[in-house]
Amino acid sequence: MKLHDLRPAEGGGVKAKKRLGRGIGSGTGKTAGRGHKGQNARSGGGVRPGFEGGQMPLFRRLPKRGFTNNFAKEWAVINLEALNVFEEGTEVTPELLIEQGLVKARKAKDGVRILGNGDINVKLTVKAQHISKSAAEKIEAAGGKAEVI
Repeated sequence: MKLHDLRPAEGGGVKAKKRLGRGIGSGTGKTAGRGHKGQNARSGGGVRPGFEGGQMPLFRRLPKRGFTNNFAKEWAVINLEALNVFEEGTEVTPELLIEQGLVKARKAKDGVRILGNGDINVKLTVKAQHISKSAAEKIEAAGGKAEVI
């Protein structure tokens, strides 16, 4: 079965849109299902989202939780095992990682972190804003160089 073979179930299908304000015989003419007068009958009427008729709304009844650190750094994180895709002697920079699609540019606002998960078996020169100790040791054990920029 392909997408163009799909059909609605027998007796089912797409329900027609309710056409409001189209004469007395339509059942939804004149007031168009809004009733007479009142807040919801007016244009632009109704209450804001979360309003509970004057009762203290849920979002104000619940206690405030958590904290947002305005100075937190936003790193793009990549593990060592992902660097095995590069050829011997490649200079791996944040720009190259973004270009290759290994890290997303929007995540790398403050730079790239290289973490030591997995093994590396190619000799690379790795340049990043942060390299963990274990990652640096593994890069150098493979014959490469780890530089913090």
